[in-house]
Amino acid sequence: MRTLCVLLCAVLALPAAAAELKVTDDAGHAVVLPAPARRIVSLAPHVTELLFAAGAGAQVVGATQYSDWPEAAKAVPRVGGYTSVDMEAVVALKPDLVIAWKSGNRNQQYDRLQKLGIPVYVNEPRSLEDVARSLEQFGRLAGTPREAEAAARAFRARRDALAAQYAQRPALTVFYQIWNKPLMTINGQHLISDVMALCGGRNVFAGLPMLAPTVTEEAVLAAAPEVIVASGMGESRPEWLDAWRRWSALPAVKNDNLYFIPPEILQRHTPRILDGATRLCEQLEQARGRAPR
Repeated sequence: MRTLCVLLCAVLALPAAAAELKVTDDAGHAVVLPAPARRIVSLAPHVTELLFAAGAGAQVVGATQYSDWPEAAKAVPRVGGYTSVDMEAVVALKPDLVIAWKSGNRNQQYDRLQKLGIPVYVNEPRSLEDVARSLEQFGRLAGTPREAEAAARAFRARRDALAAQYAQRPALTVFYQIWNKPLMTINGQHLISDVMALCGGRNVFAGLPMLAPTVTEEAVLAAAPEVIVASGMGESRPEWLDAWRRWSALPAVKNDNLYFIPPEILQRHTPRILDGATRLCEQLEQARGRAPR
């Protein structure tokens, strides 16, 4: 009996084996890790930002260009751009996890990594809830669930507060312009369309099949949006937004509802999208005050 007790105590004293992690990514694939990832390569700026927000910034050993938030992300070694990933640079970093962007990276990029035995998680947030869920998933993958869950709770609370204030306000039709040449917008499956709904806006091109389709000027005029919101390339209002003023009968022009929101706070699938949402909600509320009575 004494010998059995000694053996049992010895077994109980052994360190527990790290629990295997298994999650399903946004492409529907199972991603299995033997333990939380310690060397993560991000293949999109929004992925980098989400990892830092989830408390996993210290594990990010590689990232693509424009991964510039938070400040610490700027120091992470670069592995090319999200559309032109340097596969050799990624492999050289010896990652135990790569996080890719479904609609931004090319499939063959992460297919090659998977063939090399490197686990790849494909991320594709299409709604505000998906942003919160991504935070939680990244926290699980990186072994920082406490920080990630706290970030997700804070995000949901802020989203819900905006919804309570604006979602039931009188609806306004909105054209969101990504770029001018070609003239690009977003459909109803895009995350920004979910932001519009949060603010009581209705995307005039929600029914188009492509996520980020090109449209014609004639289609915009026919849709007669009450509000036009543009992004552009940086912090400055693009000159082409005011080109719509030549169509004086367009409701958005008639009521001076031409607005700009910097792309980095509305086109990145991160907690900062609620900064852009707050601005959009305020702009739509201003537009409601300008509507003819």
